[in-house]
Amino acid sequence: MELNFEIPDLTGKITIVTGANSGIGLETTRTFAANGATVVMACRNPEKAQLAASEIRNTNPQAKLELLELDLASLKSVRKFAGDFSARYDRLDILANNAGVMALPEHYKTADGFEMQFGTNHLGHFALTGLLLPLILKTPAARIVNVASMAHKWGKFNPENLNAEKSYQKMGAYGLAKLSNLLFTYELQRKFEQFDIDAMAVAAHPGWSNTNLQKYSNAFMFGNKLFAQSSYMGALPTVRAAVATDVQGSDYYGPKNWGGWRGQAVKVESNEASHNEADATVLWATSEKLTDVNFNWET
Repeated sequence: MELNFEIPDLTGKITIVTGANSGIGLETTRTFAANGATVVMACRNPEKAQLAASEIRNTNPQAKLELLELDLASLKSVRKFAGDFSARYDRLDILANNAGVMALPEHYKTADGFEMQFGTNHLGHFALTGLLLPLILKTPAARIVNVASMAHKWGKFNPENLNAEKSYQKMGAYGLAKLSNLLFTYELQRKFEQFDIDAMAVAAHPGWSNTNLQKYSNAFMFGNKLFAQSSYMGALPTVRAAVATDVQGSDYYGPKNWGGWRGQAVKVESNEASHNEADATVLWATSEKLTDVNFNWET
């Protein structure tokens, strides 16, 4: 299939893909590696990561892959990963914040007591980005790609219920986490511009793609058989956001057809709530407080 954008030579680029062992993350990793990038596969399960790396090397023996353990539901793990990565590398060209959980049937909590979807999908990636910021600031034209979802439209930003303290509804919690991904993206780009940083924060969503993300939703798993596109197609918006030359800060990419469910990766629009700067400011301050990760903008 001919793509509607060009993937440049990524030789020499250092990239991180969270949740790289399956679904969108695996296809993103495969594509980065196929075009010469070094990919650090940041995965919770080392055994599954090793199997995924072996699968990629079966067709691309020259793939430059490194496996580092990362559990986004544990701030201790996030800090260890950031420390391990920073000890090995002196730059970070692309950070693909891809990993996530969806529609958990019960109000599970992370190791630090956060609601699991908000804690993993948003707070874990927020902390990871902040801890890696020194390397991002040192790398010309670095990009942070936050993988959101059309489900951000279901999210309601309520600073009094971010961790479902008052009530838990599985799709509402997922929608809030995905809305938070976008609020974070746009606020991060504003800060890059405010501090004159040569980096971009962008976002992508995979449409309806056939991955194991939906395993807790019987309706989505059934619908996968009828409507879902492949995980390869679902990864294209992330890849385009990460590498295409026409991308600008705060751009958001998703599938072109079927109302955003499937198709080639194109620039799309997120909802009005995702652009609420007051909410973004509150979310940022709250996220720094909850994670104890403060972004230091001094290069």
